[in-house]
Amino acid sequence: MLRYVVALCLLALAWAQDCQVANFQVVQNFDKTRYAGTWYAVAKKDPEGLLLIDNVVAQFIINEDSKMTATAKGRVIILNNWELCADMLATSEETNDPAKFRMKYWGVSSYLQTGNDDHWVIDTDYDNYAVHYSCRLVDSDGTCLDSYSFIFSRHATGLRPEDQVKVTQKKMDICLLGKYRRVAHTGFCESS
Repeated sequence: MLRYVVALCLLALAWAQDCQVANFQVVQNFDKTRYAGTWYAVAKKDPEGLLLIDNVVAQFIINEDSKMTATAKGRVIILNNWELCADMLATSEETNDPAKFRMKYWGVSSYLQTGNDDHWVIDTDYDNYAVHYSCRLVDSDGTCLDSYSFIFSRHATGLRPEDQVKVTQKKMDICLLGKYRRVAHTGFCESS
């Protein structure tokens, strides 16, 4: 009986949830300098198409002109069975909200990504975790038809227990609870 009541409560919460992308909240007073550095993907919600599978490590760098660039490395499989470590490079274009920026991918990575994706930092404490979100296609009702999201940690070992509660809440806030999968770190890209 208790399971039934809990299931009904969760269903009611889902119906009442606002999943319009324009209403998603991002980090207030985002500090890109504090955000810069190495982040390990510990979970991700995949988009349609090809994207990094696992061993994902992102590096955000602030240039001397205060522009942010990003590199990401991770394992991909192409042509159904060819495993390789992809190195991606992107430059950001700032918007009116510092926690929302567009990433333009260069070189080979432009074939792995759609080119100019919006990236939003939904939440971060800068030192331990970050929830990173991108919507590639917004439906006519304002919800996202093709999104992806990374849960990042500064620690290769994953999130601290005290951060998991915050991250779970943010997954709910962006209507992606239950849509993520774990990202393994096996060392696949360390030699490349």
